[in-house]
Amino acid sequence: MIGIEKQAIDEIPCLVVGDVSKKNDALPTVLYFHGFTSAKEHNLPLAYLLAEKGYRVILPDSEYHGERAQEVSSIKVQVSLWDIVMKNVKELNTIKEDFEKRGLILNGRFGIAGTSMGGITTSAALACYSWIHTAAILMGSPKITTYAKTLVDSFRKMGDLPVTDEMITYLFEQLEQYDLSKQPEKLNQRALLLWHGENDPVVPFDHSYTFYEEAKKLYKNPEDIKFLKESNRGHKVSRYAILETVKWFEKHL
Repeated sequence: MIGIEKQAIDEIPCLVVGDVSKKNDALPTVLYFHGFTSAKEHNLPLAYLLAEKGYRVILPDSEYHGERAQEVSSIKVQVSLWDIVMKNVKELNTIKEDFEKRGLILNGRFGIAGTSMGGITTSAALACYSWIHTAAILMGSPKITTYAKTLVDSFRKMGDLPVTDEMITYLFEQLEQYDLSKQPEKLNQRALLLWHGENDPVVPFDHSYTFYEEAKKLYKNPEDIKFLKESNRGHKVSRYAILETVKWFEKHL
């Protein structure tokens, strides 16, 4: 039977999904990051499908989301997007170490994935941690510095940017270390799936596709990196994408 357990890991609210009869066993583990304005519960269908295949799945809430929501303006949350992403990356390591210390990760088989903001987090984490075994980026941008500059420009055009130019410059400097597109060699042959809808109006399709076109040149085994695109698909993950993500982890983790 597949069960869902609420856990607080270093005060990070998480749902842990897996076979209840193997609750204390070491299992291959996947951590899935939700998207902007979403929450951990929204990814339970995918987590259930992975758990059926024998994986333990961890669904954390990001800062300002789900159980961590605060009474702040929507513009404050939007401007905090990149701080949330960077915090997600740090908290990923905290969560992984917690499960590792408890002996719950089987043979280092730890993968990550995410939707939109979660996909951006996934790409950033790949630039930071070599212990990630397998990953999937669903409608996220690996070109995070480029995407950040695009968003800042759009805020400027609306005349609604509550931060200084100095703060923006500092942000761009920080993002450089998380920008996978500037250091694709850090993928180091790790299995990576990218999915994106061609008509995505939120996160540019070409960011992930052009990144894939360059990154695949670094792979000795072309089957270890895959790009799936859907025509007439906007900023919403399809059932096809969910099923393909499950297949990817089943094959590579």
